Amino acid sequence: MHRFSIGCAAVFAVAGLLTGPVSAQETKQETKAASGQAMVSPVTQQQLNSADKNSTNFLLTNGNYAQTRFYPAKQIDRNSVKHLHVAWIFQTDVKESLETSPIVVDGVMFVTTSFSHVYALDAKTGAQLWHYNHKMGPITTYCCGPNNRGVQVLGDRVYLATLDSKLVALNAKTGDVVWSTDIADPELGYSETMAPTVIKDKVLIGTNGGEYGIRGFMRAYDAKTGKLIWSFNTIPENSVGVWATKDATGRDMHRNIQAEKDQLAKIGDPYKKLGGGVWQNPAIDLATNRIYFVVGNPSPDLDGSIRPGDNLYTNSLVALDLDTGKYLCHFQYIAHDVWDLDAASPPVLLDVKGKDGKTIPGLIHAGKTGHIYVHDRKDCSLIRFSDAMVPQENMWTLPTKEGARMLPGANGGVEWSPIATDPGQELAYAINLHQPMNYFVENSPYPNGKLWLGGAFKVIPGEAQAGNITAVNYNTGKIKWQVKTPEPMIGGILATAGGLVFTGEGNGKFAAYNSSNGKELWSFRAGAGVNAPPSSYMVGGKQYIVVGAGGNTQIDFHRGNNIIAFSLD
Repeated sequence: MHRFSIGCAAVFAVAGLLTGPVSAQETKQETKAASGQAMVSPVTQQQLNSADKNSTNFLLTNGNYAQTRFYPAKQIDRNSVKHLHVAWIFQTDVKESLETSPIVVDGVMFVTTSFSHVYALDAKTGAQLWHYNHKMGPITTYCCGPNNRGVQVLGDRVYLATLDSKLVALNAKTGDVVWSTDIADPELGYSETMAPTVIKDKVLIGTNGGEYGIRGFMRAYDAKTGKLIWSFNTIPENSVGVWATKDATGRDMHRNIQAEKDQLAKIGDPYKKLGGGVWQNPAIDLATNRIYFVVGNPSPDLDGSIRPGDNLYTNSLVALDLDTGKYLCHFQYIAHDVWDLDAASPPVLLDVKGKDGKTIPGLIHAGKTGHIYVHDRKDCSLIRFSDAMVPQENMWTLPTKEGARMLPGANGGVEWSPIATDPGQELAYAINLHQPMNYFVENSPYPNGKLWLGGAFKVIPGEAQAGNITAVNYNTGKIKWQVKTPEPMIGGILATAGGLVFTGEGNGKFAAYNSSNGKELWSFRAGAGVNAPPSSYMVGGKQYIVVGAGGNTQIDFHRGNNIIAFSLD
C-alpha cells in the first residue's frame, strides 16, 4: 500500500488549538482499487429514514437522522463482550488526528482521515477497495487540526466535505469524482471538517471558521448536481438579541450592557465577521420536516468589546425548515460568549418528559459547560438542564489581560464529541474534558482571514487534567453513574442493545462498559489515541465494533493511522 506522511507548515499553536493558514500538501488526486471496485448496493432514502432499525448497516454519522447513536444489535452483550478481539486492522496513508465515524453499507465501509482522504474497505476483512486522495487548493486555513469526521452515502454516491471548503460527490463503487463545488473561500478562514448529511436529494453542510472572523452558515446543495438550493446565515443582520445577562442555567455573566450599547452606537452591528461556525451534523425530524443544529462561538473568541450584543445565533440551538432553510426557532445557551464555550456536540432527537411530566418530542444537547440541555422540539425552549458533569469554578469570570481562571475551560465539558443515548433506560452518555485554563483578553483588529482569538486560553501548568464518562437521566437531569479517566475525553461514544457503551481515551484505551452502571467489562490498547466515535455493523451474521485510533491534534494525543474492527470470533 502507498505510504506517506503529511506535515503541516506555518501552524500556530494557541491554548491547545493547532491553528493557522497552511499550504496544502500538493498531492495528485488518485483512486486506488485493490480489488477493482466496491460492490456496494445503492442506498435508498427509505433505508436512511429507517436506519435506527437496521442492525446490518451503519448508514449515518451518528447512526440515524435523530443522532441517537444507539445500535440495535445485541450479539455482543454484557456476557459475550469479554471474548471481543481484533478482527482486522487497516492502516491509512495519513498518520494524523483521526475523527472519522465509519459508515457501513452492506459489507462496504467508508472512512476518512485528516486532509480529506476517503477509503472504501471490505467491512469483513479490512481490505482496501479504493482510496480517494483529495487534491487541496493552494491554501487551507483551519482550527483545531486537519480533521475529517466522515462521509454519507445516498444512491450510488459518497459525499465528502473537504478541508479546503469544497463539497465533493464520489462514485461509491470506484471513488471517481462525479461533481465538486466550492462552499466558501479558505483564504477568508472557511474550512470543512464535518460530515455531510444527505436527505431528500439535499446535501446539508455547515462551515468551520468561527476563529477567523467568518460569517457562518448552514446550506443545502442538490445531491445530483451540487448546485446550491438554500443558505441560512448563522449570524443574522440583526445579531444584537435581547441583551441577556444570564446564561441558560440562570447564572449572571457579568456583562456591561451599557458599555455594549455605547459601542454598538459607535461601530454598528458586527454581523459580517461574527463567526458562528457549525461543527457537527444537524439532526432531522422526519415527521415535521425540520432540521436542528447547534452554532459555535462568536469571533473574536475572547474579546467581546468589539462585538456588542448577544451575538445571535452563536452558542445556540437553531431549527430550520428542511425544504426552504427558513428560520423556525432558536435557543441561546450563552449570549456574548467570551470563554469559547461554543455549542459543538450534535443535538439528539428523542422523546422526553416535559415540564408537566408528559412525554413530548424533545431534543438534547451536551454542552462544553458540562451540562446536558433538554429542549421542547416544538419551539426550542429549554425544559431542564442536567447536573454539571465536570467541575465548574468562577463562572462566569471575565477574561483579563493578566489571565483569569475559570472552569470548565475552553475545551469543555463535552467538546465536539457526539453523545449516545439509550431511550429504554432514559439515559444519555457523554464523554467530558476537565482541563483548567486561564483566560487572557487582548484587543486586536480583524486580521483578514487569519486567526482572531482576541486573546488566548491557556492550560494551567501543574493543575491536573482528567476526563469522565457520564450517564445522565435526561428526564430528571440527574447523573446515574460516572467513570473517571486519567486524561481528558474527546472523540465520541456508542450505545448498543447489548447493554453496552463503547468509547476510547487518548492513551489508546478502547473499552466497553455496562450501560446501566458504568462497570468496565472489556478493554483493548490501540497504540494511539482513540479519539473517534465508534460504529457497529454486521456482516455474515457477525456483529463488529469499529473505531479509528489516530490520536487528536486539539488535545495532542498520540497519533496513529489505524482503523480497528473487533468481533467475537
